[in-house]
Amino acid sequence: MRHVIAIDQGTTGSTVLVLDEQLAVRGRGYKEFRQIYPQPGWVEHDPEDIWASVTAALGQAMAGIDAASIAAIGITNQRETAVLWDRKTGKPAHNAIVWQDRRTADRCAELKAAGKEARVRELTGLTLDPYFSGTKIHWMLQHGVAPDGLAFGTVDSYLLWRLTGGAVHATDVTNASRTLLFDLHTLAWSDELCDLIGVPRSLLPDVVPSSGACGTTRGVPGLPDGIPIAGLAGDQQSALFGQACFTPGDAKCTYGTGAFILMNTGDQAVPSKSGLLTTVAWKLSTGELRYALEGSAFIAGAAVQWLRDGLQFFKSSSEVEALARSVEDSGGVIVVPAFAGLGAPHWRPEARGSITGLTRGTTRAHIARATLEGMALQIVDILRAMERDSGKHLRMLKVDGGAAANDLLMQFQSDVLGVEIARPELVESTALGAAFLAGLGTGVWKDQDQLRATWREQRRFKPTADRARVKEHLARWDAAVAKA
Repeated sequence: MRHVIAIDQGTTGSTVLVLDEQLAVRGRGYKEFRQIYPQPGWVEHDPEDIWASVTAALGQAMAGIDAASIAAIGITNQRETAVLWDRKTGKPAHNAIVWQDRRTADRCAELKAAGKEARVRELTGLTLDPYFSGTKIHWMLQHGVAPDGLAFGTVDSYLLWRLTGGAVHATDVTNASRTLLFDLHTLAWSDELCDLIGVPRSLLPDVVPSSGACGTTRGVPGLPDGIPIAGLAGDQQSALFGQACFTPGDAKCTYGTGAFILMNTGDQAVPSKSGLLTTVAWKLSTGELRYALEGSAFIAGAAVQWLRDGLQFFKSSSEVEALARSVEDSGGVIVVPAFAGLGAPHWRPEARGSITGLTRGTTRAHIARATLEGMALQIVDILRAMERDSGKHLRMLKVDGGAAANDLLMQFQSDVLGVEIARPELVESTALGAAFLAGLGTGVWKDQDQLRATWREQRRFKPTADRARVKEHLARWDAAVAKA
């Protein structure tokens, strides 16, 4: 029996799964690492901490597994986090600047004021925002880091370099498309963008497909040398692939701290008129290229944490469903969870959360239910924008992430979208995507049809609500968002 290792390097910890050819999980490891907050709005990681968390999780996952049975390794990662390291020694030149970090907001504002945003969007499919890696690299170079002898990478690139003993400096197309330096149409680094953002070309990795061997292990604790690393993809694209969203129009939503929705738009990069991002979904070694539209809501599961910690409605987040179910509906209450501003398609960073429709009869249960509904209603706004931009009608939404386990939320999501919701057996779709890409790139699985056949559904939610009542609810939501 051959096995595939999936390394899922996230923002707060690293997960490693060992999967067999039937996609049964044979080994699992997880290790958290520290978050560094030098000042408000700044978030950093020590790259050595990231590497140590990966090797620790790998050790746990490989317990009892014959290392000779490993056919391939796939990597998926927190996407826009920027790492600079020394090509000779491998030592980090600076802490990694994390995707959440806002220190380059002024630089982005300068570029916008200079009228550069339309051109950047045309080439990259992205907005000028501190979220993306390009301005982070520029910041490090402006603050005492000399570029000579250094390599830049997003976390996939850094891990690939470490796993190959420094032999390979590469990234895949999905991660490259999140840097502000990559031309979506030529699928290559852009001299024009490098000059504009202020990043020397010499720092950048080679760009490779998301699937197909791009290096082999060397000197990795607990693994033999020579295992192909054959899958690379940013976490949200990896989840899209792991959910077997292979047909244009297929979409998935990952409910984590925030919510990320991606829709496969086929072999065309669809420019957004509705405030969404255009990104590469994947490129296979066969040459198959897929693009996606992406929209994110900044707050999803974090709204339930607020009910728990801020309002102290319950002790454990898992209690929210029972509390919300104790009332028939939200009693006209609408919660707009804009605690960190509104993301796509509104892009209003100054917006704030609000609760409207309170009456003397409102209870904790009504507010809990309205909070879950607010999470789902944000998704409606994003998916409607995707349908407008892509010209494709959503047939079904596949879901994953922590909050996807909440049946009440999933049923309400189905009702307000008017489409079926499919929840898979293995909700770790992000890791599954990395395994799929690696196994596909090494012949463990023959093609996407075989992968589609291995994807197993755990539960399907179908719309049950009266459409007239849903319309009223959506109108109340739109009015509340306008106020927020």
